[in-house]
Amino acid sequence: MVSEQHTHHQPATATWAMAVTATLHCLLGCALGEITGMVIGTALGWHAAGTVVLSVVLAFLFGYALSMRGVLRAGVGMRQALKVALAADTVSIAVMELTDNAFMVLVPGAMDAGLATALFWVTLAGALAIAFAVTVPVNRWLIGKGRGHAVAHAYHH
Repeated sequence: MVSEQHTHHQPATATWAMAVTATLHCLLGCALGEITGMVIGTALGWHAAGTVVLSVVLAFLFGYALSMRGVLRAGVGMRQALKVALAADTVSIAVMELTDNAFMVLVPGAMDAGLATALFWVTLAGALAIAFAVTVPVNRWLIGKGRGHAVAHAYHH
């Protein structure tokens, strides 16, 4: 079992490579949730607002679940793993979700385009790429402060 002292961190030297790695981790969870939510909402003919809410909820769930998986492998209990995931990913996921959903909503016709259209998929891919670019510097700053993915990193050794 990992001791409680591992939860207190000195600020890490934040590199762009670390930030990119942390953001790729975040992108995986966000993309899984985002795509699942967009597909479900669009297939059911939901209004953009309902689809966005579902996508955001699923992005957080998938993101936290992926983080918890790694922490649980380190022998940490479920409650502590959830705390680590919340500390590690909340800001990163929030920035990514705000960015990619704003882009999806702002592209004319993208939310109503339907799953069989290039407009929908190209816009979603572009939204995730832009969200990634916006979130990398946020994660670099968080890691430098000993927050964000720096919190979970202590459990991956």
